[in-house]
Amino acid sequence: MIPQEKIKKYFWAIFSAVGMVFFWAGIWDGIGALPILNKPINSLLIGAIMLISSGYLFKQFDPLESLESSITKVLHEVHHHPQPHQFHIKYHDKLKNKDIFLKGDHIKKIEKKYLILKHQQGKEIFIPIHRIKEVLHKNKTYWKN
Repeated sequence: MIPQEKIKKYFWAIFSAVGMVFFWAGIWDGIGALPILNKPINSLLIGAIMLISSGYLFKQFDPLESLESSITKVLHEVHHHPQPHQFHIKYHDKLKNKDIFLKGDHIKKIEKKYLILKHQQGKEIFIPIHRIKEVLHKNKTYWKN
């Protein structure tokens, strides 16, 4: 089952790409009349340089990266909050095949794509960030995937 948030992100990525094509088709006749752009290779090179230099091409079409960065930001907020014990983190454990709730004050650190928690016996627990489904603050949804 695909979460609704991921479907929305893919939809908006495709919607934006189609919008860019329509915009391009609309200005095609106007810009195509310029002498330097009579050759298709010139148009291709200028367009590629513009898209790459703006960074837009790489930022906008990676919806999963933005999802991971949003949960990472929220986890950092919880970790540095003055009262992290008021937060709970819900993640899906594949081995037990159920959702697990953990207290926010058990966060030891956030490293790359893993949430590292302190365990009672001194061990560390590594949870992949993409498995986190929800963050609760005082039993109300603070962030949800």
